Amino acid sequence: MQTAAKTEPAKPLSAADAARKRRIEQLARATAEDMTQALNAMGGAPEAVNLRGPETGLVMIRGRMGGTGSLFNLGEATVTRATVRLAEGAVGHGQRLGGDKSATRLAAILDALGETPAHRAAVEAFCAEIASRIDAEDAKLAAETAATRVDFFTMVRGDD
Repeated sequence: MQTAAKTEPAKPLSAADAARKRRIEQLARATAEDMTQALNAMGGAPEAVNLRGPETGLVMIRGRMGGTGSLFNLGEATVTRATVRLAEGAVGHGQRLGGDKSATRLAAILDALGETPAHRAAVEAFCAEIASRIDAEDAKLAAETAATRVDFFTMVRGDD
């Protein structure tokens, strides 16, 4: 008889870990062209050794009925991940939806540069630009969606 594995509650992230998590999330949504331009502005992409990948695989997308109900498997999505080490020893991680291996590697390089004191400010400024672009795109999508919203109501009929 097998027993269910116990999972421990997640520990709260430190400020540095939370900032890195946000950086990786923003780099995942940056375009390859934007990342190339940012690296060129920092003096070009440094030499980086691949520790993992870039490799493409599938992840299961899960949903909840009504947003809070039972979990169900919605489908699979293609994801590419990469881990690199810079010559100075900083390690960076990149992950993106889709199969673009070169963009994922660029994201990993930028994450590694964000871990170095010399480039941290430039990477954070780039990520702030990406975050503002994402916010603008999300606001535009929300406005377009709100314009097509239909409110349904029911008129109650009395008994004759």
